[in-house]
Amino acid sequence: MHTLLVTGPGGAGRTTVAAATALAAARRGRQVLLLTGDAGDPLAALLGDPLPPGLSTARVDSGQEFRDELVTLQERGSALLSMVGARPLAAEELTELPGAEQFALLRALRRAATAPAADLVVADLPPIHQAVATLALPAQLRRYLARLLPAEKQAARALRPVLAQLAGVPMPAQWLYEAAARWDQELAAVQAVIEADTTAVRLVAEPGPAADDALRLGRLGLALHQLPVHDVVANRTVPPGSADPWLAGLAAQQEKYAAEWAGEGPVTTLAHLGPDPQGQDDLDRLGATAALLPDRPAPRRAWTVEDRLADDGVLVWVVPLPGAHKRDLDLVRRGDELLLTAGPHRRIVTLPSALRRCTVSGAALTEGELRIRFTPDPGLWPRTR
Repeated sequence: MHTLLVTGPGGAGRTTVAAATALAAARRGRQVLLLTGDAGDPLAALLGDPLPPGLSTARVDSGQEFRDELVTLQERGSALLSMVGARPLAAEELTELPGAEQFALLRALRRAATAPAADLVVADLPPIHQAVATLALPAQLRRYLARLLPAEKQAARALRPVLAQLAGVPMPAQWLYEAAARWDQELAAVQAVIEADTTAVRLVAEPGPAADDALRLGRLGLALHQLPVHDVVANRTVPPGSADPWLAGLAAQQEKYAAEWAGEGPVTTLAHLGPDPQGQDDLDRLGATAALLPDRPAPRRAWTVEDRLADDGVLVWVVPLPGAHKRDLDLVRRGDELLLTAGPHRRIVTLPSALRRCTVSGAALTEGELRIRFTPDPGLWPRTR
């Protein structure tokens, strides 16, 4: 099973490119599921009816997902709710809260990636800044659960069944830890899909200065979370050589930015079709040149530790952050964790075991790599004769 996550700056045509990619893959004999979280039904206008063999679509209904999840949660905690005199909310009373779309999309992505009928899932994600935050969510929430409800520190584990019998209801601590374990299991399944070697990201942008800045920051966020980019689609490009000065200037600008993007990785160029694409014929014109997900997507880039103790007396943690500027970066050491900020994105990572016995002695950004220097702490580092 391969998964292609399609995102990019807002208004760049990512849904159209996702649909064209899925259609092209189905035309070539693959079993494809196209997943979107957009409101309404944009895929119906794009793909028409009937769908070709091998292609199916699914739209995430975040409102229904939210209602179902909250009703299930109430049912699991019904005894506790009754004890405190709470009145459960009926499904028809519930209106989804902000952020429900992210959770619904992640659950749908997990279900889609394990569907036996498809060998390729093409997911039409939200705009890039929101997409990066969504993809980072499972790992972040698992960290929060581990800190707030650590399984190894459940108080009075042996006494809880006895207390539950005396009170006649499950004890709150037991209910919380059981819920946390279930959430962690679900989040781990989603995280496994996102971080799989068969998952890659496709970025869609219309070449220009605004898209260039959004794309740089988006790439930076993806690199911070070690999510590889398959390619960038330079969408809606106009042909060069026009006699119209305005079109000639636009073509030159698009060519300039597309060439700069090509210096950072593969770029696929899609021509502007004029009117908004509608129907499979228009998508076929785009899909004929759209690269498909390779059998082996780019692997996640490891953060390596260089041993320079003999030469400089330090260990160096190398964090690849292509496109980063010095002003984008900040880092804070807190215990065994490092808080890394890259532009608008932040990630908290656990230090490798060797680095936990060191102090941070400096950092430098060199050729797209953040190199963090660690000096061994004499009080913690093993002594040698």
